[in-house]
Amino acid sequence: MELWRYARQRLFQIGIIFFVILTILFILFRIAPGDPVSRMIGPEMTTEDAAHLISQLGLDRPLWVQYVYYVKNFFSGNFGHSFHYGRPVIEVIGDRLPNTMLLFTTSVMISALMGVFLGKIAAWRKGEKTDTVMTLLALVTHTVFLPWMALILIWIFGYRLGWFPINGMISEEVWLNPTSGFFAKSVDVAHHMILPLLTLSLIYFGSYLLIMRSAMLETLKEDYILTARAKGLTEKVIRNKHASPNAALPVVTSVGLSLAFSINGGALTETVFSWPGIGRELVFSVSNNDYPLAQAAFLLISAVVLVSNLVVDILYAYLDPRIRY
Repeated sequence: MELWRYARQRLFQIGIIFFVILTILFILFRIAPGDPVSRMIGPEMTTEDAAHLISQLGLDRPLWVQYVYYVKNFFSGNFGHSFHYGRPVIEVIGDRLPNTMLLFTTSVMISALMGVFLGKIAAWRKGEKTDTVMTLLALVTHTVFLPWMALILIWIFGYRLGWFPINGMISEEVWLNPTSGFFAKSVDVAHHMILPLLTLSLIYFGSYLLIMRSAMLETLKEDYILTARAKGLTEKVIRNKHASPNAALPVVTSVGLSLAFSINGGALTETVFSWPGIGRELVFSVSNNDYPLAQAAFLLISAVVLVSNLVVDILYAYLDPRIRY
């Protein structure tokens, strides 16, 4: 019962924070330099046509009026039309979101499994050569500049060896071929996904390994581990059944937050690999002053991050009986 009371309080707080974010985004995009209309006006458009376009978009109204319509439209599910695409924003995001979730959710889960497994072994063999090698590897991958890692992988496996495509998500010759079935198209997407997936997995993996190793070392000092050894349990059972589940709790938090932030698609990754996701679209919409699309993308990211924090907190209470709210 206390947990649900805590959840209700947090949801109320999330609502307030989200409304503040909603307002801040509206203000920031209005005071930012640049004019979205000037990008849409061609040389053949007359002054009257330009004025009509500005009126249609509502950009000639006072800011407070624009804000009222902005809030009203948001809560009615109307995110407006993209200035660039001329389509409803919800459709543009709906097209890009599955691509981002496919790539980044897969990379987070793979890197988390690798990090937990290797972090557990590194902690168990503290001070040995295995621990040193794994820790150094984790530190290198965790601190390396992501675009540099991506470009190195593209140069080696895409350009020099030619094993994988270096950009995009699909091959036109496969998807436009009427004889290509679901399996062929799935293999084509997976082939394009390997390099960005490898880049992200290597970057995330180091963080999870270091977190798991640190938590495991602290867990091995607990009294119940000494009790398990006194009972005569094997080292393998102590490590896998007693120490690992409790040591993995900090990783759960990290994975939850990583999944939340992955919704933005990692602008750098998607830009380098030309992956058609939310992150790449976010960079494009901001640079082209596409207010409706940029605002909706930022609000989506904010909502997912706020809710994910709550989910992680609740999950913690279920995983660790000592935690009470």
